[in-house]
Amino acid sequence: MAIYTHVTLGTNDFENAVGFYDAALGALGVNNLGNLHPTAMMYGKEAPEFVILTPSDGNAACSANGGTTGFAAESRDQVNKFHEAGLANGGSDAGEPGPRSFAPNAYASYLRDPDGNKICAYCFAEE
Repeated sequence: MAIYTHVTLGTNDFENAVGFYDAALGALGVNNLGNLHPTAMMYGKEAPEFVILTPSDGNAACSANGGTTGFAAESRDQVNKFHEAGLANGGSDAGEPGPRSFAPNAYASYLRDPDGNKICAYCFAEE
């Protein structure tokens, strides 16, 4: 059983964020599942697990210092494509694709989305 039902990240530019996540998550085989409401977009493989949205309280979205949302990748190639797609669609580098020393076979890349939220893709498959 999963330990969460979903993750949400806020945005101050909904259309820009949707373009970024369509590209970066699409490289991982994660689908845009449509709007939850006009400024909330759902993503997942079969059911919504990740949502990008404008804050419902009307205040500006802000990124968390120390917070990261991680996405599973099936291969190192997917990790590379996630990073490339994110950079090409308004994201910034927060850690180039490559091995990570904390676990055997860990391979990851990190991005900041256009709002500054930190996301990553990890693969633990053997080379």
